[in-house]
Amino acid sequence: MIDSDAFLQIVRSRRSIKKLKPDPIPRDLIEEMIDVAISAPSAHNAQPWRFIVITDQDLKVRLAKAMARSWRDDLSKNGVSDMEMERLIESSKERALNASILILACLTMEDMDKYMDGRRNFEYIMAVQSVSAAIQNLLLAIHVRGLGACWRCAPLFCMEVVREVLNIPESFYPQAIVEVGYPVEKVKMPPRKPLKDVVRYNGWG
Repeated sequence: MIDSDAFLQIVRSRRSIKKLKPDPIPRDLIEEMIDVAISAPSAHNAQPWRFIVITDQDLKVRLAKAMARSWRDDLSKNGVSDMEMERLIESSKERALNASILILACLTMEDMDKYMDGRRNFEYIMAVQSVSAAIQNLLLAIHVRGLGACWRCAPLFCMEVVREVLNIPESFYPQAIVEVGYPVEKVKMPPRKPLKDVVRYNGWG
């Protein structure tokens, strides 16, 4: 029998780890963790997730540089100073390149339902929720195996750049990159809102 208290403690103790060591992760362990990810629930059981595992360091460099160019344009439009811009970009690139692997989570609408009327057309949002559930499963599997990870949504801002570097089909929508590696640091839980602020019973009022 599984120790339910121990399981809940595992879930509560997971953290986003930004400082990682690039030591190799065995392929069978990577595939075990992704197999846990795809046990997540999905709308209509359509399983709209697709995962690309990036282990090649040269490819990580190319992807990080291409995404950085796109981000630099966005930061410039937001009025960020050149010095701050370079600090943010270099920090982001360093995190990605120090990770053992990058796991890109993509969404596909291939097996989602299709409606003729627009009113019910929430399928894309349902697919996003499904992929998000898979990512959460992935993070928990990574954590329980003693690894660290950080979920980053940067691909949403430069889908075409990510597609081009990784030769991804147009039918795949990059959603997030999960940086995975052996943790360098221990991270405390950031403050959480108390239950009384986020939960109501039988309506909100």
